[in-house]
This record gives sequence, structure tokens and C-alpha cells, in this order.
Amino acid sequence: QVQLVESGGGLVQAGGSLRLSCEASGRTFSRYAMGWFRQVPGKEREFVGIIGWSTVNIHYADSVKGRFTITRDNAKNTVYLQMNSLKPADTAVYYCAAANREFTTDLRRYDYWGQGTQVTVAS
Repeated sequence: QVQLVESGGGLVQAGGSLRLSCEASGRTFSRYAMGWFRQVPGKEREFVGIIGWSTVNIHYADSVKGRFTITRDNAKNTVYLQMNSLKPADTAVYYCAAANREFTTDLRRYDYWGQGTQVTVAS
């Protein structure tokens, strides 16, 4: 069992930066690929990025490539999403999720989800 808790969301001006954190419980954190997703009301949850269990593999959605960076610290059971050059279109609730040994963008393949953290980018 893995529990995920996101933090770091908030209100930022366009062009600004935020860093989200996702802390996981459990001793098996390093086995999981960790994904970030986001959702706005009335729309489907969309993939943002993923980092593999070994950190060698990282993949981003085209919409955030070059602006967002995912890292993880297995010693702290934490994954981070550094968001730079934020745009109003990035406004959403951001979720982290854990996939057991699967490097996937398909949200249906994820085993555990956090509660989400709101990111609002003002124009």
C-alpha cells in the first residue's frame, strides 16, 4: 500500500514558477514509476510527465516539455514537479500517481493517487 500526499500548489503569475512535491508512504517507493497528471473541471485528467523507478527514464507531455522537470529522491520517498514559465493554460488540479513497475502515460495503469493540489496561473 502506498499513500501519496501532494503539496506546493498555489497562485502564481504567468511566467512564474512553482515546485510541487509528492511524498509517498511505504518502503517500496523506489519500485514505482511516478507520474504527474492534471485536471480542470469538465475535462479528462491528462498526463503531464512520468519518471521511472530508476530515474533514467523520464517522459513529458508535449504541452509542458522544456518548461516542467520531474525529479525524485528515493531516500526521501518524494517526487517533484518543477514548473517554470507557467501559463494560464497550466491552471489545474495536479495529481501525482504511482505505477508498480510500469512506465506508462495511461492513467488507468496507475495503482495509487494523491488527493491533488490546485495550481492557478493568473494572466
